Amino acid sequence: MTEETRLRDLICTLAKSLFDRGLTHGSTGNISARTPDGGLLVSPTGSSFGRLDPGRLSRFDVNGRHLSGDQPTKEMPLHSAFYDTRSQAGAVVHLHSCHAVAWSLMPDVDEDDFLPHLTPYAIMQLGRVKLLPFFRPGDPAMGDAVKGLAGKRSAVMLANHGPVVAGKDVEAACNAIEELEANARLAVLTCGCRPRLLNKEQVADIVTSFNVEWEA
Repeated sequence: MTEETRLRDLICTLAKSLFDRGLTHGSTGNISARTPDGGLLVSPTGSSFGRLDPGRLSRFDVNGRHLSGDQPTKEMPLHSAFYDTRSQAGAVVHLHSCHAVAWSLMPDVDEDDFLPHLTPYAIMQLGRVKLLPFFRPGDPAMGDAVKGLAGKRSAVMLANHGPVVAGKDVEAACNAIEELEANARLAVLTCGCRPRLLNKEQVADIVTSFNVEWEA
């Protein structure tokens, strides 16, 4: 089995796990990963995370030319923006997870630091998450907004839409986006209850101890 074949299988296995646990639904969400030769494997447009076929993933070469497989997701500009601005990005995942979307609807959410500091794990895996404004699905302006961050964020939240996370590989990206949804769920569950947040000193200690990319 080649490295690319293993990557194809892993993408589909992880996507199905996300789907089976309700972290995205229907034909929502998209996923991409760097191939060993510097190209990309991308989930096809209109596909379900629960039923991805390894052999039908969209295959791009290192120059961005579509070589084989089905037509890619319409959110390609979003994925490309992360790869173009973050050299360390090996995968990008976008979900329509319910609690993250619900938290994006709240009127007082901090646009520059989307997730409240409830646990250390979201800080460790995501750094500061940027809340971007609403864009029509498939709008190339989403990619422009990510490029405008100049590679300083590994995760963004598209308001009224869903989270997008880049990671060093597809497993890291999936783990991080799951953490984003879990933290958003805690935020929704504790909304209005005046939860005890991590203080500035505790956050700073986590950032330093785990070498977190933390855009001020």
